[in-house]
Amino acid sequence: MTLPTPESCTRRQALQSLAAASTFAASSFMSSSPLQAAGYERGGADPFQSRSVVLARNGMVATSHPLAAQVGVDVLRAGGTAADAAIAVNAMLSVVEPMSCGLGGDLFVLYWDAGARHLFGLNASGRAPLAISREAFTERNVSQIPLTGPLSWTTPGCVDGWEELRKRFGRRPLAELLAPAIDAADQGFPVAEVIASGWQASVAELAATRESAATFLVNGRAPRFGDVFKNPSMARSLRIVAEQGPRGFYRGPIAQEICRYSAAHGGYLRLEDFDQCRAEWVDPIFTDYRGCRVYELPPNGQGLAVLQMLNILEAYDLRTMGHNTAEYLHLLIEAKKLAFADRARYYADPAYANVPVAALLSKEYAARQRRRIDPNKASADVAAGDAALAQGDTVYLCVVDRHGNCCSFIQSLFHGFGSKVVPGDVGFCLQNRGAQFSLDPNHANRLEPGKRPFHTIIPGMAFRENQPWLVFGVMGGDMQPQGHVQVLVNMIDFGMNVQQAGDAARINHLGSASPNGEPMASGGGKVAYEAGISAEVLRKLTERGHQTTRSPGNFGGYQAIVIDRDQGVLRGGSDPRKDGAAVGY
Repeated sequence: MTLPTPESCTRRQALQSLAAASTFAASSFMSSSPLQAAGYERGGADPFQSRSVVLARNGMVATSHPLAAQVGVDVLRAGGTAADAAIAVNAMLSVVEPMSCGLGGDLFVLYWDAGARHLFGLNASGRAPLAISREAFTERNVSQIPLTGPLSWTTPGCVDGWEELRKRFGRRPLAELLAPAIDAADQGFPVAEVIASGWQASVAELAATRESAATFLVNGRAPRFGDVFKNPSMARSLRIVAEQGPRGFYRGPIAQEICRYSAAHGGYLRLEDFDQCRAEWVDPIFTDYRGCRVYELPPNGQGLAVLQMLNILEAYDLRTMGHNTAEYLHLLIEAKKLAFADRARYYADPAYANVPVAALLSKEYAARQRRRIDPNKASADVAAGDAALAQGDTVYLCVVDRHGNCCSFIQSLFHGFGSKVVPGDVGFCLQNRGAQFSLDPNHANRLEPGKRPFHTIIPGMAFRENQPWLVFGVMGGDMQPQGHVQVLVNMIDFGMNVQQAGDAARINHLGSASPNGEPMASGGGKVAYEAGISAEVLRKLTERGHQTTRSPGNFGGYQAIVIDRDQGVLRGGSDPRKDGAAVGY
């Protein structure tokens, strides 16, 4: 198939132009474009939109790498479902974007089964080792779980998540879905530009262990943009999974190799942890916002924060305030602080903690929280409400097939290359999700054997008239709930199309948090902003007491598909901050 051709403005120009203020007019709002400052103009109604909305009638994939998106469309063309395509895309991303995702990580899914007209949730997050304890860290004189190394490991849920999704909603055999990724790992793939930058950022830590350096470095350096990189060990691991299914991963040679390495290097993962790893089907949670029903997954993830923020913002006339004005951004920041304070106190594995989801989701609770916002002053210290009544590396992908099945799918290792450790000759790093546990015995998210940690990765979906309208996600640790809210408001309140909603400049409130990314209180902090936020807006935010800081990154990576039922067309958008694309047929 033919991929969309790149624009004449290079990707490097687009990224560099984020350093200068830019605006474009669309309907009745003003927003930023990453290309206008570079002097680049497109034809059409919105000349400063970074790229055209991608249109298709039969099926579509949007994700952070064009090769992965193409694999997904190939699966759809061959008769695969949205579930089949999502698994194939994720496997390909595991090869071509190895710092962000892979067999060593976890995944979450929202899946709309068009035949059953039902939305399903899948939580495939792994658990703390059964042999670990908080006392083990006390004995080591460690007050915080390290971000790197075997002490940060939890059991990876990815492969079991693939199988659960495929068994329930797929049509194609796993070996067929993994074949393109196996071929890319064996034969090599050209390293994309943003991915090359992320790879370079982890060189020192990858070089610290022999296995990591042997797997991901070439003569001691990261592969450069355009280099062809091969990962034969990853190909072997994928081939085992393709031939043996989850058993080959959790009970076969892969788990055995990981556990051998764990025992030899002070880790706690054992074969019993792998044997007991199970993904779980869960009921999605939702709130209604201006005629749309927005769905997220319940804790141990942070999707609840998106819904809490929307509930608070719903009472304000944001459209009249204007897009990215000081008035709107102030309310957005303050709503985020309130939701994240609750996140710090309440969000945890519901099997180990009482998470008052219904109370936190109620409109009455939002009204009480709203009264805590001063429209003219930034709050400095925000406590959790009474509900009794990080940077991270991630991949997001969305798929809609010709039958109307929709898959919102997110997968991650947490930080870039996760724990930075390849456990033996497996070809991938294990995630460092265990670093999100607290060692405070009174914390809802405290470390306990067999417990799932608080999770940052969240897939999203929004409905209109009881049917999927928007399948979407935004990557990036603590940015994810903030990104979900900003793109939803961009579309619902400010009338942006699916591409403009991702192009528009974002803010990222950097609240008080531990270096690990544990869910902690969201006090004063700083407001990071992209170039499209004007100097006048920044001055007004400062007058309200916000501390603003220019940041070249950490604003997430958005992918989305809109289902236009009136025209019978799929509309795709893909974030210019990443290497990706929306591709359809």
